[in-house]
Amino acid sequence: MENYLQFPNLLTRFRTRNEAVRIAIAECLGTMIFVLIGDSVVAQSILPGPPYLTYISAPLGWGLALLLATLVIGGVSGAHLNPAVSLAYATVGKLRLKELPIYMLAQYLGAFLGAVLVYFVYKDAIYAVGKPGVWENSGEVTAMVFACYPFNEVSSGRCFVDQVVSTALLLLAVAAISDKKNMAVPRPAQPFAISLCLVGIIYGFLMNSGAPLNPARDLSPRIFTAMAGWGKEVFSYRDYNWFWVPIIGPHLGAVIGIWIYKIAIEIQWPTETRIEEDLQMENPFERQEST
Repeated sequence: MENYLQFPNLLTRFRTRNEAVRIAIAECLGTMIFVLIGDSVVAQSILPGPPYLTYISAPLGWGLALLLATLVIGGVSGAHLNPAVSLAYATVGKLRLKELPIYMLAQYLGAFLGAVLVYFVYKDAIYAVGKPGVWENSGEVTAMVFACYPFNEVSSGRCFVDQVVSTALLLLAVAAISDKKNMAVPRPAQPFAISLCLVGIIYGFLMNSGAPLNPARDLSPRIFTAMAGWGKEVFSYRDYNWFWVPIIGPHLGAVIGIWIYKIAIEIQWPTETRIEEDLQMENPFERQEST
């Protein structure tokens, strides 16, 4: 009993005072949870077996994945879970530049670990479709569990525009929800609000490219599939004119989105002094009546 009571004290030895280490651990864990749940939803949508889920469930699954990951680590690192979000925050001064590599590396690592877990959970179902390396038969289908691939009739350029626009919308939502001067969404409610916005955006932009919206969510699992048997085809798809779209598009869109919000909304709020002056100013209608 005495040893049991001392166990919590032993855990303090693992506590770090280094803020960068805390952020890295949190972002790695959170992104791993996000990818693990999201890719698992996709796996149950496209792999053979009982039809527990349909394609329409994927956006809800990713939204709930974001919610869970944010609830787990949000108080530690802010739960960016997305290199594009971290980059956008850095460009507007809401994230220190020296912390940007920490966030990004942790997110890419977490996404990779999430993909590894998905593979071992669904390995039997994946091989039931066919050997992963046989790209022309089944490889593309099973690779879609881990990374996004475009609709055959849509060009890579169109998908790039799709990703810029959709990720810009995501950052507009994130910036608005976290802005205390706007709708004043309480902090405990922000993960729910952002997750619902993600669900809506995925529903609206799912067809063209699968709505990756997150470079880590796509690139790290793609690297894993290249290592796990799918081979170079995951990168050479469309003669190497695809894999870059879910990487560059979201980064660019996120920066555009957060700056649109900053210029069009955030800096337009009157200062506190101006607000107080407006409140103290007498009603013009009352002034007219008095005259």
